[in-house]
Order: sequence, then structure tokens, then C-alpha cells
Amino acid sequence: MRLGFRIATTGFYPPPPSLLQSLVHCKLHRSISSSSSSQQVSNCNDFLPWLQQKSGIEISSMLYIGNSIYGRSLFASKFVQYGDCLLKVPFDVQLTPENVLPEIRDLLDDTVGHIARLAIVLLVEQKLGQDSEWYPYMNNLPRKGELHCPVFWSKKELEMVQLSSVFKETINQHIQIEKEYRAIRPVLDRFPHFFEEVIFEDYINACAVVGSRAWGSSKGLSLIPFADFLNHDGESDAILLGDEHKQVSEVIAGREYAPGEQVLIRYGKFSNSTLLVDFGFTISCNRYDQVEIWVSVPEHDPLRTMKLDVLAKHHMPTIIHTNGVDSFGNYFVIKEVRSSRGNGKGIPQSLRAFGRVLSAAYPQEVKDMEIEAATNDGRLARRPLNNTTREIEAHELLHSQISHLIQEYDASLKNLAPLDLPSIDRQLAYRRRMAHNLLSGELRVLKRANAWLANYCSTLSTGKRHTF
Repeated sequence: MRLGFRIATTGFYPPPPSLLQSLVHCKLHRSISSSSSSQQVSNCNDFLPWLQQKSGIEISSMLYIGNSIYGRSLFASKFVQYGDCLLKVPFDVQLTPENVLPEIRDLLDDTVGHIARLAIVLLVEQKLGQDSEWYPYMNNLPRKGELHCPVFWSKKELEMVQLSSVFKETINQHIQIEKEYRAIRPVLDRFPHFFEEVIFEDYINACAVVGSRAWGSSKGLSLIPFADFLNHDGESDAILLGDEHKQVSEVIAGREYAPGEQVLIRYGKFSNSTLLVDFGFTISCNRYDQVEIWVSVPEHDPLRTMKLDVLAKHHMPTIIHTNGVDSFGNYFVIKEVRSSRGNGKGIPQSLRAFGRVLSAAYPQEVKDMEIEAATNDGRLARRPLNNTTREIEAHELLHSQISHLIQEYDASLKNLAPLDLPSIDRQLAYRRRMAHNLLSGELRVLKRANAWLANYCSTLSTGKRHTF
């Protein structure tokens, strides 16, 4: 069976074992000239021969490891046609959680996930150094300071993306990794030869390397040498495929490549928030950008208790914090609206329903929504309200909240400009640019969503027919 789709693992949680999908490395999607790509990475010259000897088969006759401005990359060594097999990496030369030493694995309970187990594998192999059978691969993995996932950002750097969901996701991610580290530390302490000098910073770096480079597999997760040098092109048709029958992972060319041209694959249809949190990069003008917004029932709303009850009853409950306190609100993800006169794609029906409930000014209006839901498909407030005035108010409420967010995003982007200040170091400048790509993409989504909402309200107020 061949699977070729991908998912991200925000929060470092493992993907379902049935998925064969890439969690790719931290590199920016870019095209580079053949002149810059022709320089081979000196310490990679022996990598492919080593891997082919270890696997017993030819990994690739079409690619070589070169150096782009974003690090190690793969380039065409000859003319590549559409449909050519670019590389094949057997399963038995891939690192998986099963590579954990048996004496360590026996002490790990079921709560320790795939990423943590693979991180332990990396820490052991790195400790072995040149005595490791995987040394050529270990020697080409990112080192401390080379990853740009926001879990490594300073507090001040993280404040650059405070408006985005990336901010809270990064905090939650760090808490999760730290919690898992504390849980497995007693096991690591049983093997001082490998882990005596390992500190939390070493562990979190190993987790980030795995989380940003590993690929979902039948083993839960796999690090696939050579394949993880591939860079990302969101428009590419090429993806990593796993062939369970042949026991290999392979990539089929999605287009032609000239000799010396960088070969790219598609990691997935990911927003910049996902790319940044999971892989450590963003791209400019990402067509898959989306934005998460927060909407809550105001404290001063006289129908607050009634509205919260009906929302909970119809499977639209507000978020309960870990301390058991109700937030009285919820997050909604808005995807890009292609046209203000479109069919509403990108404006979640659940968000519009939440707005309709919020707009109710009388108890009977809430009751009418419940009756309407019971007589139709059971979903609360998913259809336009019969009261056109209240329907407009519901969407104007959302429009107002998004307008306020737009102002905040505009202010944050102004604080980031100019991006290339001579007084800041290269790492901070790079992260500022990533933050700018993230916020500008989310701002674009917010503006298009607001244009759609404005058009919807205008259409209703003039009495024109509008299909949604």
C-alpha cells in the first residue's frame, strides 16, 4: 500500500501510525541559481556512498548533496524527467522508535511518544560519536543553534508573534516537552554512560530535530537519511511515498529538472503558523495561510448564562482551562476567502453560528434558535436568522472584532519594520523576517474575511439575494 499525504505534528505529538507522511526539516522554500547550487558540501561527499553501502542498493543516481544559501540540499546530477524515481531509501536504513536500546525501551512506559523515543535514539548515537554506525548521518543533523522553531526563541523574540496562535502553541509545546523530560529523566539516569551530561536543552534540541525532520510511517515515525535533505515547494506535485510491499520510501519527480537545479518536494498544504511551529520557517505569500481568532461571550451580556448553556448543549461549548475555569469563549480558524462575493469558504459556519448566538438580545431568540436546530439537522444557528436585522448584527459583531484585530496586526507589523536593521544580529533578523511573513499572511486572511463579512451585511441590508 502506498501513502503519499502529509501532516504536521504541532506540539510534538506523534501522527497516527497508519499515515506515511513527512514532518520535514527546518529549511526555507526558495529557488536558487545553479551557480550557487553547484558547490557540494564537503562533509557530505561520503554520505551517499556510506548510505548505499549500508542499504545494499543504489539510493539515487540522479541527485547529489549540495550547498544552498539555506544549507544542505539535493540537486539534479543529470536531466530529470517527469515521473522519474529520484531516490529510494529502504526501511531498514531508517531510524525509528524501535531503534531505542532494548534495556532503555523496557523502562519506558506507553505514555512516552514516538518523538521522545527517537530523541533518545539520537542522544545515544550522538554520545557514541564516531563509534556509532549512524555517525555519517548524525554528523549531518542540525546542531544546537541551527534550528529556528519558536520553541528556541527568547521571550522577546516570541513577543513578536504574540497576536498569532503560534505564541500559545509554542508555550504549550515547551510545557509538554518539559513535562515529558521530567517523566523520562529517571530512566535516563539509569544509563549515565549515555545521558549523564545530557541536560534539558540537549533533549529539547533532539526533540526539535526529530519533530522537524522525521516522517510518519508504519513504525510511528522514521528518520529517513538523504530524503530529509529535500527542500519545500508548496506548488510541487512530488511527495515522499512509502511502499510497504517493496519496503522502501521513494520520491517520484513531479516535473523536469535541469542538471544542477535544486530538486524540491511538497511538505504539505501548510499555513505559516504550522510551518513555523513544526518546521522552523515561513514563506512569503503563503496561499495556505490561516488565522485563529478568539470570540467570547461578554461578561456584561444579561443572557450570558443562557447562551453558554445552549452552546454547551449543542456541542459548541466554551473552552475549560486546565484549572477547571471556563473561559467563556472559543478559538475559530479562518482560512483565506478567495472572493468577498464567494460562497463563504474560509468563514467557518461554527463561527457564524457563535456570532448569531451572541447577537441574541431576548431569551425567545435563543429559544427560537434551539427550535430551528431541532426541526432541521440539529446544528445550532447554522442557518441565517429569520430576523434580517439580527442576522446583520451577528455578522457586524464578527466584523467589528476582526477589524480590531486588523488594527493590532497592523501595529505589530509596524513595530517589526524595518526588517534588516544593521544593529541586530543575523539570527534575530532572520526570525524577524519569519515573524513578518507570519503576521502579514494572517493579516491578509483577516482583511479578506472582513471584506466578505462587509459584503454579506451590505447585501442583506439592501435586500439583495445572497446565496451562502
